[in-house]
Parts: sequence; structure tokens; C-alpha cells
Amino acid sequence: MKKLSVKEIIEFRNKSARRRKSFIDSLKSDTPKLILEGGDYWVTCISAISNSYKLNDTRPIVAKIVELEGKFEHSKYSRTKIMYKRNIDILRTYETANLANWRPLSELRFIRKSKYNSIILIEGLQIQVTPNHVFAFKEDDTDKIGAIWFIAKLNGFKASELGMFTDILYRYLKLNFSSDYVIDMKYCIAVDVCSGLDVRFSQLSDGEIPALLNSTLGEIRKLL
Repeated sequence: MKKLSVKEIIEFRNKSARRRKSFIDSLKSDTPKLILEGGDYWVTCISAISNSYKLNDTRPIVAKIVELEGKFEHSKYSRTKIMYKRNIDILRTYETANLANWRPLSELRFIRKSKYNSIILIEGLQIQVTPNHVFAFKEDDTDKIGAIWFIAKLNGFKASELGMFTDILYRYLKLNFSSDYVIDMKYCIAVDVCSGLDVRFSQLSDGEIPALLNSTLGEIRKLL
């Protein structure tokens, strides 16, 4: 059975009964599939924003804008030019952004991620978790852990959909790091780079945003 991305779980929620069946048939297939959250279409802007977050400096975003503008001018294909333009437009919104809104005040230590712990099992389903950064920090003499996941989708995600990303992200941190760190729910964050909307796991925990992951996975499980 194939591994599921969070984006695919969200897409399942919006499918008709007939298309859900086709989705389940595809899920049962043994054909391997490379899952990339956000997809290659947005990889340039997400990569630049991710680098800027790590460095706490917007220069990687500025440099990527210049690079993409050059590619845009030299591209002969309209679809490729549209892709570059959309990535450039997103990056311009972060060119002067205050990335500190998504960082604790303490110094961050970024933890190297491993593909071997990027899969977690829920409802008998393998879910792939690919945050951009996992980071440790100390607060009030407590060793804490957090993570951030930059995601992109044309026309954006709903807050409840971003909540599914933070839900799976929290479980990922709990599974892999809770023996050594306290998980800071405020810094377990999913960011839709297209709309600028961000959701934190603390918002799910407080009931501000509905938690949809378990019920959606239960629906998938029923159809298997």
C-alpha cells in the first residue's frame, strides 16, 4: 500500500464518492510513487522561504527573486513563465516579511531530519511527514522542540486543512522527540505560503480550529 501525503488526505475529503473509490484503488496499488508536499511547481519559493527562516535573514528570498526573474525573461514557454511568475509573486510578499513571528525568542538549534523517521502510522495507514525544519530551543530552563512546515497550493488551503498538517506534525514530534524535549504547541506550525495563513497546533488543542485528521483517516480506512 502506498504512503499517504497530508495533501492527498485533504484532497480525499473533497472528492465525490466515485472519485473516492478511484483514490482507494490507487492507494492499494503497489506502483511506487514519490510524494513531495507542495510539489515541484512551488519548490523554488518554498526552498527560498525555508532557507530564509533558518538563517533568519530575507537575503535568500531576494536572491531567488533575481534568479527567477532572469529565468522568466529567457523562458520561451508560456506555462513555464506562469510558474516562474507565480513563484516570484509569492516571494515578493516575503521579501520584507518578519519571519520572527514564526520563531521563539530563544536561539534555535536545527535538528537534522532523517527519511527513516518521516513515516508515522495512524489508523493502519502510513503517513509521510516532511516538515521544512525541526528545531530545539531552551525556554525557562526547559528543552523544547518545535517544527515548521511551508506548504503551497494554488488558491490556498483553508485553516482547517492547515490544521491537518499541524496535527500530523505534532504526532511526528511526539513520536520522534518527546523523550528528550517538551513539544511547544505554539511552534508546531504549518504555513500556506500562497495566502500567508498559518496555523499552530495550539489552535487545534484549544478548539479554535477543528481537528479533522482522525475522522478523515477513518473514512479512508472504511473504504479499504
